[in-house]
Amino acid sequence: MVHKQVKISTYQLLILTILFTIGTAILVIPSVMAATAKQDAWIAALVGVGAGLLLIWLYNTITILYPQMTLVEIMETLLGKWLGKSVALLFMVTFFLGGPAAVLYDLGSFLTTQMMPETPIQAVNILFALIVLMGVRLGLETLARSAELLFPLFILLYTAFVVLVVSNIKLENIQPVLEKGVGPIWSAALSFISISFLSHIVLLMIFPSVDQPDQARRAFLTGGLIGGLILLVVITLAVLVLGHDLTARSMYPSYSLAQKINIGNFLQRIEAIMAAMWFISLFFRLALYMHSIMISISQIFNLKDERPLIFPIGMILIVMSVIIYPNVPYQQSWDAKIWTPYVLSMGLFLPLLLLCMHGIQKVWSKKKTGTEG
Repeated sequence: MVHKQVKISTYQLLILTILFTIGTAILVIPSVMAATAKQDAWIAALVGVGAGLLLIWLYNTITILYPQMTLVEIMETLLGKWLGKSVALLFMVTFFLGGPAAVLYDLGSFLTTQMMPETPIQAVNILFALIVLMGVRLGLETLARSAELLFPLFILLYTAFVVLVVSNIKLENIQPVLEKGVGPIWSAALSFISISFLSHIVLLMIFPSVDQPDQARRAFLTGGLIGGLILLVVITLAVLVLGHDLTARSMYPSYSLAQKINIGNFLQRIEAIMAAMWFISLFFRLALYMHSIMISISQIFNLKDERPLIFPIGMILIVMSVIIYPNVPYQQSWDAKIWTPYVLSMGLFLPLLLLCMHGIQKVWSKKKTGTEG
């Protein structure tokens, strides 16, 4: 298979993990956190980063046991050929709807409501999807090199964003601390990991492509940590500058933050430049989703080359991104009631099930060896 010959460095995996973690979350997560934890959203984000690192440790444990296998191959090994393929197919089809289709919808919705209100969402989605699909067709190595090239620009924009917004901070916006106790903290932290970390299980599809598997696990963990801290800073700034009420009511609080930038009535209205930062993270999250789904389908159906799948699946992606959410209230209801339980089942319970199956197989194998001996 084509992807078996592809190799990326641990540094490239680190950057891809950072950008995947940030992804759509940088746009939407401050409002989700503030709606639940109010002025304590930053504490919930801190808890969420810790829980996210535990999840990555769980995924790393699986890669230690099966270093040369993708997630689909691990499922086939532990669950059996047909059950493993069936679970993998169910996993990828449902993840396709909740992952890339939702990300593309978020991008189109953001652009057509905030920056280009007279442009149809279909046009935005088609253009962005074509760029992503071109990147996916060029392969993981090209995507990784592009990430390496664009990451300094992302960091430059992010640093400028933080520095220019700091002057608007009002410390009273995060007081009183823990006014409602710790209850809302857990709920908001769960929302944090459901948006930012539970989807990382899909990155197990690219793990065998890293040239140094031992160092790859450290890069995976470090990338998750850096991405989580970047989100933590954005959430904290949103609450400190906008206040928890305005942050919760804003669809895109980080964009609202960028609109606050005003240096001496001279440097202002630069949110469109800052939006480049969001486009970079959205592009790589979408591209990694699509790459992993292509590889998964090619392995499930034993295809030699995944590239012929790109165009038909890309067409389905564009259509689904337009119809997946009929309106914003439906999206918010779906995210609150369906997405979190679903991604928990796939991002937490599935890897735990795989580890249990591995343990059972080991015990069975030892018993069998003992009986034969």
